[in-house]
Amino acid sequence: MRRSIWILGLIAVLFTACKDKDAEKKIAALEARLSELEGSKRTPPVSVTPTDNPVQAEPETKPEGPLPVIQFEKVDHDFGTIQEGQKVTYTYKFKNVGEAPLIIQNAQPTCGCTVPDWSKEPIPVGGEGFVKAEFDSNGKPNMQHKTVTVTANTWPKATVLSFKAMVTPKTDAQGPAK
Repeated sequence: MRRSIWILGLIAVLFTACKDKDAEKKIAALEARLSELEGSKRTPPVSVTPTDNPVQAEPETKPEGPLPVIQFEKVDHDFGTIQEGQKVTYTYKFKNVGEAPLIIQNAQPTCGCTVPDWSKEPIPVGGEGFVKAEFDSNGKPNMQHKTVTVTANTWPKATVLSFKAMVTPKTDAQGPAK
C-alpha cells in the first residue's frame, strides 16, 4: 500500500513535469509497475523497454546563408523587492543586427507564473522588436529567479532571458509571515 502511494505520487509529479518522450516512457513504466503491484487486470501500456540501438538526436548544425542576429539591450532584469500577489512586467528590447529577417517562433517561460509576449511579425534587418515577460508573484514568496527561452531563426536558435525578484511574503491577520 505504501509503495503504491509512493508510485502514484511519482506519477503525479511526472504528469506535472514538462512533456517529453522520456517522461512519457517513465509514466508508462510506472503505470505498468503499479498495475503489477496492485494485481490489477488492466492491460499494460505499450512496451517501454529501450531498444538496443536507440536513435540519437543529431546536434543541430548552423544553417547556410545569411542569418538574422538577435541583439538584446539586456538579457537580465531585477524587479527588486515586490509584494507577494503583485504582477510585474518587463519588456526586453532587441534589434536584428543580422543579414536576414528575424522571426521569433516561441518564448517559453520556466513556469506558469510567467506569461510571455513577443513581436509576432518578422523583424527586418536593422529593425527592432520585443519580448515581454509578466510575472505573477502570487504564491511565490522569497527570492525568485525565472527565465524565458526565446526560440528564433537565429544561430544559435535559443536565447535565454532571465529576471529575479525578492517577493515579500503576505502576512496573515494572526501574526508574522509564515
